[in-house]
Amino acid sequence: MRFQEGKKRSLVISTHTENTKKRVLLVDDHPLMRLGMSQLIDRQPDLMVCGQAEDANEALKSVAKLNPDVVVLDLTLKDSDGLEVLKNINAQHPTVPVLVLSIHAESLYAELALRAGAEGYVMKSEPLANVLSAIRRVLTGGIYVSEWMTSRMLHQHARGPTTVEALPIERLTDRERQVLRLLGHWYTTREIAKVLHLSIKTVENYREKLKAKLNLDSASALVQFAVEWTQNSKRNQSDNAGSSHA
Repeated sequence: MRFQEGKKRSLVISTHTENTKKRVLLVDDHPLMRLGMSQLIDRQPDLMVCGQAEDANEALKSVAKLNPDVVVLDLTLKDSDGLEVLKNINAQHPTVPVLVLSIHAESLYAELALRAGAEGYVMKSEPLANVLSAIRRVLTGGIYVSEWMTSRMLHQHARGPTTVEALPIERLTDRERQVLRLLGHWYTTREIAKVLHLSIKTVENYREKLKAKLNLDSASALVQFAVEWTQNSKRNQSDNAGSSHA
């Protein structure tokens, strides 16, 4: 009889622990990535995975149905753009924080993600401990980016807009900046369309908008501007990284 009572008591304790864990929704189109993250998170004493999704439609339905404490979102999803998913989650569920976990370089996408409503950005190449730290930071209402990115953002704020950033580039939308950055890495229109899950015609329209906003008169001038702008961003990244290690 005592043994049965002991079993009941342990069940109550287990249920209480389960109820106090923060609920994490994983949104990623790679099953193995979701599996690995799920196993990592479920081993934590304060976290648990409450659901998984692989595309935009499933992600939005899962947020509404499961009411997670935090969403961990990849930017590259099956047949959808992660930034648009992020904006939709933020619009429909403004109290649910989103942490972006992505393969894309932080220097290119972190600011876009934060402006779209993310509370944090961490790359998949970072140590697993950093991913867990990022989840916990976002859950407590904080913002998470790497030390290098924090330094860069503070540096930019302190010095004000640079010559390049003070130009019409400041008027570009997040999507236009994405296209510009990819052009700066020598992506073709077809490759940009594939990466951003857009039609070739849509990318061509963005290129025309970029030329107009940046006062450029040809496709070659646009590419040259994009390459120079991207290289300038890389130089700033190297300078800030060197400063942070000094």
